[in-house]
Amino acid sequence: MAETIRLIKKYPNRRLYDTRTSTYITLADVKELVLHHEEFQVVDVKSGEDLTRGVLLQIILEAEAGGAPMFSSDLLSQMIRFYGNAMQGMMGKYLEGNIKAFTDMQVKLKEQARTLHGDHPAMSNDLWAQFLSFQGPAMQNMMGAYMEQSQKMFQQMQEQVQGQTRNLFAGFQYPGFASAADEEKPAEKK
Repeated sequence: MAETIRLIKKYPNRRLYDTRTSTYITLADVKELVLHHEEFQVVDVKSGEDLTRGVLLQIILEAEAGGAPMFSSDLLSQMIRFYGNAMQGMMGKYLEGNIKAFTDMQVKLKEQARTLHGDHPAMSNDLWAQFLSFQGPAMQNMMGAYMEQSQKMFQQMQEQVQGQTRNLFAGFQYPGFASAADEEKPAEKK
């Protein structure tokens, strides 16, 4: 029998109630559900609104404020700039794809370590820790360069789309609107 998605109710007093265990839980407990790959949904007890994303964002916010942030201020600023932008949906898919690729790579490395050292968790964890201590900085640099290159590609794509849109509407007279060709011309002296 397939197990249903775990339902967590959020009450007006901001408390979370796990219907599977019939207990109140904390954000730390929800984080553990995520770490254990358990599917769940957080809903507002009054409206029935799905609050899962908001709770997950709250967990990320707490982790970021906890002293070892994953996201730089520059990266967060770049992400904010994509909201309301024509590329917003594409950026979400792009980030999701990159994180999935990174996760898949991590799973493959762990499987290779398991193949070499069997199911000895201590040996596997030690090997993984050693690998990351030696290769971690190199992997971070590689991922950083990849992300920088991807960011530049995304910006170029965005500029091309904006230029094409401007050229598409260049024949229409809109106050304050200039075509890409108009923007490239130097200002004429009167």
